[in-house]
Amino acid sequence: MSRQSQNQITPEEINRLIKAFQLEQDEEAQKLLVLHYRKMVESIARKYSKGKSFHEDISQVGLIGLLGAIRRYDETYGKNFEAFAVPTIIGEIKRFLRDKTWSVHVPRRIKELGPKIKSTIDELTIQLQRSPKMAEIADVVGVSEEEILEVMEISKSYHALSVDHSIDADSEGGTTTLHDIVGNEDEGYEKINQILVLEKILHVLTERERSVIQYTYIENMSQKEAGERLAISQMHVSRLQRKAIKKLREAINAKEKNPE
Repeated sequence: MSRQSQNQITPEEINRLIKAFQLEQDEEAQKLLVLHYRKMVESIARKYSKGKSFHEDISQVGLIGLLGAIRRYDETYGKNFEAFAVPTIIGEIKRFLRDKTWSVHVPRRIKELGPKIKSTIDELTIQLQRSPKMAEIADVVGVSEEEILEVMEISKSYHALSVDHSIDADSEGGTTTLHDIVGNEDEGYEKINQILVLEKILHVLTERERSVIQYTYIENMSQKEAGERLAISQMHVSRLQRKAIKKLREAINAKEKNPE
């Protein structure tokens, strides 16, 4: 079929091609329909991709919407295919944009309620000439006040701040970022490494020396507490600790020189 004849496909021919695909899985009919409506899909995609870097993705999503419309269209509904396809394509693109633009994954219910709550608040503010109460918003939207609060709180996750986001600046031009105040070096990793090394060389110690190291280094007991646990004096614990450390240091040095 030539390009000219594609542009001149009649509504009757459109319906015939749709039926051919729905009833017989006619791939050629589907291809002709996609080619015929591709410009329409591109036009819709451009409207929603303005200023965004993923126009190609939106176009592909629009085509998915078109294919879905072709599969589901029923001419007995009383509207032509274009009137059915356009809302389907737009709906698919809007769902994609909702998923794409949220920085943090949230349930679809929250994404769909968010815009509805926002528009309700705007409408009630104009209507009541004041900020609406939570109960008034919930009554219009048809959900509980708890759900309204949940959606409003989670909606703050629409955009996540970068850890390099500046939150303060001094007179000399220096800035403080989230990275500077959130998080710190986890000393637990180093402690785990130390424990793993100890486990490999503890065999060089006597049972009493292993107990002293276990209590004072791994369980962070004081020498006095370790002595009470072992029924020995604090001074005895100190001697055993020094002796054990010397043995462990020698074992570590030997292991580094002759790794397995």
